Amino acid sequence: MAIDIEYALIPGLILGIIFGFVLQRGRFCMNSAFRDIILLKEYKLAKSVALAILVSMLGFAIMSFADIITLNPKHFAWGANIIGGLIFGVGMVLAAGCASGTTYRVGEGMMGSLVALLGFAGGAYFTKVGALNPIAKELQDSTKITYSDNTALTLFGDLTPIFMLIIGIAGIALIAYFWIWRELRAKKRENKPMLDFSNFGQKTFKQGWHWAVTAVAIGIIALFAYVTSAAAGRNYPLGITGGWVGWNKFWNTGVNSALGWETWLVIGIVIGAFISAIIAKEFKLRTPKQAKTILIQFIGGLAMGIGAIIAMGCNIGNILSGFPQLSLGSLLSGAFIILGCWLMAYLLFMRK
Repeated sequence: MAIDIEYALIPGLILGIIFGFVLQRGRFCMNSAFRDIILLKEYKLAKSVALAILVSMLGFAIMSFADIITLNPKHFAWGANIIGGLIFGVGMVLAAGCASGTTYRVGEGMMGSLVALLGFAGGAYFTKVGALNPIAKELQDSTKITYSDNTALTLFGDLTPIFMLIIGIAGIALIAYFWIWRELRAKKRENKPMLDFSNFGQKTFKQGWHWAVTAVAIGIIALFAYVTSAAAGRNYPLGITGGWVGWNKFWNTGVNSALGWETWLVIGIVIGAFISAIIAKEFKLRTPKQAKTILIQFIGGLAMGIGAIIAMGCNIGNILSGFPQLSLGSLLSGAFIILGCWLMAYLLFMRK
């Protein structure tokens, strides 16, 4: 029991608090990142997602070569990836937040996000262990394709770690040049300091973070997550869905083992976002003005939970943690999460 507490509760909770703080300061939500591309022609959050993936990819590759971690990509089950991803993408627009965005916004006092989170946790639980489980399992098993040794398909097979290293280095270098260095050079032309550390505390705790700072911080958190979750017997980086499923299992069965590393991570996210919001004076209990908005957010959360289990991961599990490992299953799920998001954003906000 002491080992369980040491390896699951403490590292997961601490990382969750840090993760929640970073999410809240960086306003990091993939629903906003993908939706705003077509809705507002805004790319800041999308760039943050891309850089976070690349930082994680480079770190995972280095740790894999050093035998610190064992890569564990999600399986490819094309039917489940497509249907689950699409349902999740549609759901996160209705819920007004992805799995991580919904979770951290609860810490800010948003009651609509709390309702969406209840739907998300419930939908995930009933699809994982309840009445919807046979449907999800049949869809996953009937469309699953693996290598001959039953290992998960990746983009480059046995050469995946090498390509992770190459893509990570090349991608970060390109982003550094085209976005970060150009911003710094523009400041130089305007006679502004290229790196301004004045009012560091104010900028860290009370102002919104630059998209690149947020991305690098999340990428580094993902590296620590992989190591500590492996020590707890999970062997996968950041995730949200499994944490809330574990929370539901605990309350429904009373079994303490359900409160694993990922469950303490998501609890920590809420706590970290709450601390960040309190320090920045951004915490406020807010309820949507219209009752139908609450209902829509609950339905969206429910769809996210169902889709996440069918697709074997939410946006964090598939995009932030699966893309860096070049998992074919995660790449397909992520693509349909984005398509689902765009489809629902068009229907809700852009269609005349």
